[in-house]
Amino acid sequence: MTGLRLGPVEDQKPVKTTLEISSALMRDIVEYAEVHARVTGRSAPLSPEKLIPPIVELFIAGDRAFIKQRKKS
Repeated sequence: MTGLRLGPVEDQKPVKTTLEISSALMRDIVEYAEVHARVTGRSAPLSPEKLIPPIVELFIAGDRAFIKQRKKS
């Protein structure tokens, strides 16, 4: 157990997209990547481009209201 909600990140086939985020959020993502690398034993932090998708996946997977609405449709 890493203590972070996000565990090890696996490579997946990417789909290209563009995303605009605030500079404050970018700083947090970079800092999260550094902590994530330490607790998961990675030699280097993941880039924000590699880290954002699994964070969003984890968020969606944990959103009970979304899951409930998804099952209705």
